[in-house]
Amino acid sequence: MPAEWSAHESTWLSWPHKRESWPGKFEPVEPVMVQLVAALARHERVRINVLDAAHERHVAEQLEGRVHAEHVVFHRIPTDDAWCRDHGAIFLTRPDRALHALDFRFNAWGGKYLPYDRDDAVAPQMAAALGAPCASVDMVLEGGSIEVNGAGTLLTTEQCLLHPNRNPDMSREAIEDCLCDLLGVRQVLWLGDGVAGDDTDGHIDDLTRFVAEDTVVTVVEADRGDENHRPLAENRERLEAMRLPDGRPLKVVEIQMPRPVVYRGDRLPASYANFYIGNRTVAMPAFDDPADEPARAALAACFPGREVVPIDCTDLVLGLGTFHCLTQQVPVFQTEGSP
Repeated sequence: MPAEWSAHESTWLSWPHKRESWPGKFEPVEPVMVQLVAALARHERVRINVLDAAHERHVAEQLEGRVHAEHVVFHRIPTDDAWCRDHGAIFLTRPDRALHALDFRFNAWGGKYLPYDRDDAVAPQMAAALGAPCASVDMVLEGGSIEVNGAGTLLTTEQCLLHPNRNPDMSREAIEDCLCDLLGVRQVLWLGDGVAGDDTDGHIDDLTRFVAEDTVVTVVEADRGDENHRPLAENRERLEAMRLPDGRPLKVVEIQMPRPVVYRGDRLPASYANFYIGNRTVAMPAFDDPADEPARAALAACFPGREVVPIDCTDLVLGLGTFHCLTQQVPVFQTEGSP
């Protein structure tokens, strides 16, 4: 599995349509999605899952005047919700750059949201659209629960992958073996718990992200009275002790969390770690917060060849995710018969 900063053939989205995911605030969601597509489509193709022909026309109208039509490919692959990172195919490349896809089981984060049968059927349809072979895997796994550096190391959390609502019959060792065998990694590094408000049971993509083979960005909380302070401090200590396969320690870049974002009394998982790395753009969730600019500057230092684009996600995060949760990268690949 290539690192996210490796060259993309495209970025894949599932366009939001489930109003219940943004109760009372669905209308602001689509304009944020337009900003995301506009930022990415300047430098790569954007593929978008839509429900049907009418939904395709609706989304095309939203993008008109903001994105060149030739930079967008629509796929009539119906979904239950918008979180393509978790229900979409995970794409791999072989040494000859042939594209392959994995179809893990999807159970809506432990059966939290019904129905999810259309989401569970998305991955093979994405693979078929690209002419890529797709292997079905009898294991529940969401793309947002894993983070790879493209050089043999995978990061995840105990809270998510060891949760009994995912794979209760699999031990830690069995999970590690499966990930190593399927994703081409040599080691699995475990953090503890995720951020407050995360309904995915601690996805790594709200917590700690690789930005280079030996470097991670991790969110921290300076306020000792905040519920995020202790778990993030414990994860920071774990990162300090981790070593890559060749013995090198991880370089760690800290980013302060934004102030709590609360809606109707519920804490939302607002996190700067949920950025998405495009070919020449990093889409960063912003929250109209004084910490937005330091977060942007920190990411810009990590990605000197890319423009970091902050986009206000104060309304989008009501759906309990932002840009990384909504995207899935397709690595550059060779088509059959290519030189």
